[in-house]
Amino acid sequence: MNRITSLFGIKYPVVSGGMVWCSGWRLASAVSNAGGLGLIGAGSMHPETLREHIQKCKAATNKPFGVNVPLMYPEIDTIMDIIISEGVKIVFTSAGNPKLWTKTLQGQGIIVAHIVSGSKFALKCEEAGVDAVVAEGFEAGGHNGREETSTMVLIPQVRQSTNIPLIAAGGIATGDGMLAAFALGAEGVQIGTRFALTQESSASQEFKELCIGLKEGDTILSLKKLSPTRLVKNDFYDLVQAAEDRGASPVEIREILGRGRSKKGIFEGNLSEGELEIGQISSLIENIPAAAEVVESLIAGYNKKLEQLSGIGKF
Repeated sequence: MNRITSLFGIKYPVVSGGMVWCSGWRLASAVSNAGGLGLIGAGSMHPETLREHIQKCKAATNKPFGVNVPLMYPEIDTIMDIIISEGVKIVFTSAGNPKLWTKTLQGQGIIVAHIVSGSKFALKCEEAGVDAVVAEGFEAGGHNGREETSTMVLIPQVRQSTNIPLIAAGGIATGDGMLAAFALGAEGVQIGTRFALTQESSASQEFKELCIGLKEGDTILSLKKLSPTRLVKNDFYDLVQAAEDRGASPVEIREILGRGRSKKGIFEGNLSEGELEIGQISSLIENIPAAAEVVESLIAGYNKKLEQLSGIGKF
């Protein structure tokens, strides 16, 4: 047991990412039932859809689970009202100022974690009084920080800057990776890509099968003039890249992006025209197991590697 397992009341310090079009109630409840902390991703849900997923998750597990909320969500007040009224006990916030909602949520007995991409933002989290911080390196899929700091560099910097419970994210999909994050100062891991490619993930089968066939270099950070986002290289990416190469303005790139691109790609399986968000670690993933198998493999791999390293000896 450590600060993360104690804070959230979970068996293992493993959190599933609150990913748009992947993290519905099925995935969240499966991870929680396996001993981790499952998160519902509110970023792709209308308010009443979120309410439905929360209620179904409560019916599917008696273990702790939470909701991930991007603070730039257009109906943020409604979303937070639903979270409070439905009795959700854990909220992970992202993409915004942690001071906006932390105290309000904590006043309702809700534990708050916030996701950051740099140590200066971690300090703002500490000032805001969040209960835990998630430091996410730019290896991660989806939206990333403009600093492009890798997880291996980011975690020790955040650990040096703050004393609050620290969760590492970005490029972690195995027990070995989990142990490496702990060696750098993390007390838990948040894992997106590995859980996005599980049976309970609500992503389309076409998207999952594409991602388990990806190789090194098949994802890239794009849309930097809007919000840096790690994408699979496809026809949509080529269109964006051509526009950026000719110096297109953010307005033009936003027009190319349009509405519903990530839904089209991840949820509906349009692998050519969709915005396909996935992390670099996808090149290490070759199967689509149940979420419980992922948790079991993570913990077994962590313990095995820890035992192996204990026999290395000092230099």
